[in-house]
Amino acid sequence: MTERLPAYVFDLPVQELRRGYRSDVYFWREKVALEKNGLHPSVTMQVFQKRQVVLCGTDEAIAVLKLASGHYRDRRRAYELFDRFLELKRGSRKVFLLDRDLYLKTIEEKNRLSGELDRLWESDYDGLKIESLFDGEAVSPWETVMHITGDAAAFAHLETIYLGVLARRTRIATNVRRIVAAAQGKMVLYFPARFDHWAVQGGDGYAAQIGGAGGVSTDAQAEWWGGKGGGTVPHALIAAVGGDTVQAVTLFGEAFPDERLVALVDFDNDSVRTALECARALGPRLWGVRLDTSENMVDQSIFADMGSFRPTGVVPELVCKTRAALDREGFQHVRIVVSGGFNPEKIAEFESLKTPADAYGVGSALLQGVYDFTADIVRVDGQPCAKAGRKYRPNARLQPVVS
Repeated sequence: MTERLPAYVFDLPVQELRRGYRSDVYFWREKVALEKNGLHPSVTMQVFQKRQVVLCGTDEAIAVLKLASGHYRDRRRAYELFDRFLELKRGSRKVFLLDRDLYLKTIEEKNRLSGELDRLWESDYDGLKIESLFDGEAVSPWETVMHITGDAAAFAHLETIYLGVLARRTRIATNVRRIVAAAQGKMVLYFPARFDHWAVQGGDGYAAQIGGAGGVSTDAQAEWWGGKGGGTVPHALIAAVGGDTVQAVTLFGEAFPDERLVALVDFDNDSVRTALECARALGPRLWGVRLDTSENMVDQSIFADMGSFRPTGVVPELVCKTRAALDREGFQHVRIVVSGGFNPEKIAEFESLKTPADAYGVGSALLQGVYDFTADIVRVDGQPCAKAGRKYRPNARLQPVVS
C-alpha cells in the first residue's frame, strides 16, 4: 500500500491513550518523570521484530502517535477530569438498561468532560519525525519498520499501544498471507470471528485483507475498507427448521436474494447426498456448497473407501466425491468451499493432490503464533545511545510520514 488510512478510521479511545490508562504504567511514569524535571531529550525510537512477516498496523500506530502524543497544560486538573470521565463511562454502562434518560444525561456529561480534556491537551505530534514502512510490506527479521524521532516526553507513554497494534495486525496479516500462498490463487475466507473477542474485528478484518483474504464473515471486519461480511447457511438455521437442509437453504436464499447462496451440507453427515439435494432444488441459484465435517467424524459417503487414508473431517476424497457427483448431474457451476481445521500444511496437501476445492474457509489457525515487536531508543540528541545489544539500524525502505 502507498496511501495510509486516516486516523479517524480506528475509533481510538483518545482520552485513555493520552492519560496512559491503557499503557504499561511504567511508560506513563517515564513520561511524568521527564516532564516534572523539565527534561525533553530528542530521541530516536526504533521499532523491529524478529521474524519473516507481512507487516500490518503501521497506519494505526501512526494514528496513535498523531492523536495521543503531547502533554497536559495542567496535569492535576486533567487527572481530576479524567477520573470523573472514567466514572461516567462506567456509570453509563450501569444505567443503559435501567434509566434511559439518566443514560443520555451521563453520556452528555461524559462528552462535555472529553471536550474539557481536549482543551487541556497540547499536541506535540508536529514535533515528531516519523519514518515507516507500509502495511502489506514483507519484512525480514531485525529489519527496522519504524523510526520515531522527537521529544521523549511527548510519546513515551504510547509504547505499549503502538507495539501491541503492530503485533496483533502483523500476526493476522502474516498468517493470512501464508494461507493464501498455500491456496495457490483459490479464495481464502477469513472465519475466526467466533474464536476471539468481538472488539478486535475491525482491525483483524483489515489485516486479513492486507494478507490477501478474499472475504470476511462480519460487517465489522470489513468496516475499515467499506466492505461487508459474507458467509454460508449456518448449522443453527438448519437445526431451527427441524434439520431439513434444503428447506433452510431455500428460505435463506429467499430472505437474501442478492447474496451468493452457499449450502452447508454436513448436517446429516452425508455431504454428497445433501449437496445433490440442494443443487437439484435450487439449480442455478446455488452458488456453492460448503463441506465442514467435524474432525472426529467420517462422512457417510466415504465409508466404503476407508482403510487407505485418514477418513475423519474434510478430506480430499470427500471433496472429490462431491465434485464428481455434482458434475455427473450437470451442476458444474456449483463451487465447493471447504472448512474445518485448515492451516497452511493442510491446504498445501490438498493442493498437491489437486483436490477440486474452490475456496478455503479458515478460522483459528489465523490467530496463532507469536509476532512480538520491540521498541528501543537508539539515539539521544542525535548521538548513539542504546541498551547493550541494540544499535541504530537505518533502512532505506522507510518512508517519511507527512501528515
